[in-house]
Amino acid sequence: MIDTHSHIYLPEFDDDRSQVVHRALEAGVQKILMPNIDEESIQPMLDLESEFQDICSPMMGLHPTSVNDDYKKQLQVVEKWLERRSFIGIGEIGIDLYWDKSYRTQQMDAFGIQLNWAKELHIPVVIHCRDAFPEVFEVLERHVDNDLRGVFHSFSAGCDEVDRIMDYKTFSLGINGIVTFKNSNLREVIRNVAPEFILTETDAPYLSPVPYRGKRNEPSYIPYICDHLAEVYGMGKDKFAQLTNENANRLFF
Repeated sequence: MIDTHSHIYLPEFDDDRSQVVHRALEAGVQKILMPNIDEESIQPMLDLESEFQDICSPMMGLHPTSVNDDYKKQLQVVEKWLERRSFIGIGEIGIDLYWDKSYRTQQMDAFGIQLNWAKELHIPVVIHCRDAFPEVFEVLERHVDNDLRGVFHSFSAGCDEVDRIMDYKTFSLGINGIVTFKNSNLREVIRNVAPEFILTETDAPYLSPVPYRGKRNEPSYIPYICDHLAEVYGMGKDKFAQLTNENANRLFF
């Protein structure tokens, strides 16, 4: 199994980071993919890559909630890192209007700039979208083509959004612990999505699956997400885990 979205370089894991990685390995998680947040998170993320080179793979990008008045300076930092070395993807990027709408224009600009970088470098994007699907689709429409591919991380929207994303034909859906929540209709929403477009993720330390809901999330909980998704698709657990593994490798590696 692959955790395609995890922030285990954050301070929430300072006391037991190595144990978290080893628990993931024991649970059958082979790789942990790490999207960046902003300038402050780069070094902790790269330090973790150095410690677990065959397991933890970093991405580079500017998270939408880190976009503010100095976002162009932050983007310059991201761009310099992309010029310096290779990353498996650009992320996490996108638009988030849940907490603050005052930087809507700047977020859309930063999103578009980073989409262009992904196309130039021929690497996938990891899209964060919260209360902002109209804006995300508006920017994507200016950039989407066969050279742009990626994943809508932590997907939890409705059937209309699924249909539009699937129309692009080059984007997957990242599914995490939300699919295990009793009050979530995500299982019904994704039931008609071909399993070849599904990726598993934790978004650790956030959105822990049942039975750990409300506690710190970690990559070793990926099996709980895989098990729920296997039920959605009427597949055996091992077969579904293998399929999503192939999906992740095809997109990122």
